[in-house]
Amino acid sequence: MPVKSNLNSDTKLIEQYYNKFNEEHRLTTRHGTVEFTVTMHYIEECIAGRPGLSILDLGAGTGRYSVALAQKGHSVTAVELVERNRKVIESKHQPGVHIWPGDARDLRFLDDESFDITLIFGPMYHLHTDEDRLRVFSEAKRVTKKGGFILAAYVMNEYSLIEYCFKKGKIGQLIKSGAVTRDFKTVSGPDDLYSYLRLEDINRINKKAGLERIKIIAADGPSDYMRRELNAMDDETFELFIKFQLCNAERSDLLGASSHTVDVLKNVY
Repeated sequence: MPVKSNLNSDTKLIEQYYNKFNEEHRLTTRHGTVEFTVTMHYIEECIAGRPGLSILDLGAGTGRYSVALAQKGHSVTAVELVERNRKVIESKHQPGVHIWPGDARDLRFLDDESFDITLIFGPMYHLHTDEDRLRVFSEAKRVTKKGGFILAAYVMNEYSLIEYCFKKGKIGQLIKSGAVTRDFKTVSGPDDLYSYLRLEDINRINKKAGLERIKIIAADGPSDYMRRELNAMDDETFELFIKFQLCNAERSDLLGASSHTVDVLKNVY
């Protein structure tokens, strides 16, 4: 049975947010469909045609990835902090999905080297220190088989500046308050819901964690900036947009401006 984490002092804000936010809806919107489709493509690359893998979905949300992977014949352990999200997963009654309450920083209820692939598609959004991020990676490395894959998703700094600071006319006051630095780096802390990173931040964390990058991809590229335009596209044009993002997901010159990136890592400890 899972042991209740002793690291829950800063999780109340997360639970309050996801008790109101419709995460199930987000990944079924058109911009969410781009993110999901591109990310699944790279998960499938890690699966490489192998049947019946054991996959850990940390911060599983409402189970969009867990259910999709279980439907492909894999055994998925979905660990989710927010009770409301866990109930949504349970309501889907998907065989092969095993649901646990838990914090990604404390997986003592999972055995060493249990999983072929570990997904971290949420926890890093809400952690504000390298110490906490390294706790997640330490646990992910422990429970992932040697030579297995760890995929970690981040929300990017420049996306937040464009979408929330400039478009909403708040950049000046945020610089004055110290929430954004003079060189336009966001500063977040325990009272903030999200933490936004740059590529150099992700590289620094990987080095400390001792993880080997296979590739890093822009999961959704410009789609989050184009919600209205995506919704106005006919189906054929929208399919072409998904192909466009699949073609451009690995381009280094486009990574930083994507709203989400996914770092594909190998557990080589």
